Amino acid sequence: MELRVLQYFLAVAREQNISAAAQSLHLSQPTLSTQLKDLERELGKQLLIRGTKGSRKVTLTEEGMILRKRAEEILNLVQKAENEIALSDEHIAGDVYIGSGETEIVRCIAQAARSLRLQYPDIRFHISSGNAAFVIEQLDKGLIDFGLMYTAADPAKYDFVEIPIHDVWGVLMRRDSPLAQKDSISPEDLWDKPLILSQQPNDGWFLSQWMKKDLSKLNVAATYNLLFNASLLVEEGLGYTVCFDKLINTSGNSNLCFRPLNPRLESTAYLVWKKYQIFSKASEKFLRQLQKAFAQQENADENVS
Repeated sequence: MELRVLQYFLAVAREQNISAAAQSLHLSQPTLSTQLKDLERELGKQLLIRGTKGSRKVTLTEEGMILRKRAEEILNLVQKAENEIALSDEHIAGDVYIGSGETEIVRCIAQAARSLRLQYPDIRFHISSGNAAFVIEQLDKGLIDFGLMYTAADPAKYDFVEIPIHDVWGVLMRRDSPLAQKDSISPEDLWDKPLILSQQPNDGWFLSQWMKKDLSKLNVAATYNLLFNASLLVEEGLGYTVCFDKLINTSGNSNLCFRPLNPRLESTAYLVWKKYQIFSKASEKFLRQLQKAFAQQENADENVS
């Protein structure tokens, strides 16, 4: 299977039309059609469903959708490898790929990235958002250099450092909600309220322990994986969202407010990367910059205490 043919296949999947794809690739339609048929013959599977005479639209079969995902990953890795190898020894440049959920810790990453770009302006950063399963999958496939996770990774497969910044749990609610009059929220306050909870499996375990109840026995009105969307549900009065602090702006004219949980509940995050990974110069510099920032944060916390 040639990389060139994978690029052809992705062009057809993107355009949903062989003629349009051929034009974008500067190929004749018969040439492109032949390449696609050869690919299907090589794999022993039909990848495309050609339209009838009245329709030129093509759609992907189930096998075609699988190949599209894998082809995108393969070509992204090839591009990443080419970029890293092409850089000279003297010049620090390139791309740093990070996977993360929604957290205020991204601000620390942003500060480290900004500091590094002041020294090396040709370094670029790419952040992909998703849950822990997404981050681990991206790490394992080599599509990201670092992952931000809330569960300690397998030390046999990954290296990691604990991040000395903790996310604080609380409740996002409308300012006119009955619970908005309280300074903090107890488990009993939420037992009979409509809740909007995170879809993260680990979050469910944390919250169930804190709530002193099985989550299945609570009034769960909705679940979310993007907090901004959950905040819209809260604004429209669907319920109370249990989430991290500092992710939704509740200042100024916002009709939302945030109250911390009581007893206090925090989550610890880890910066994770594959064991024995050979970093690009840009990624190695970024890791050192982050470790420096974490050390400064730990020293600041010790001085305060």
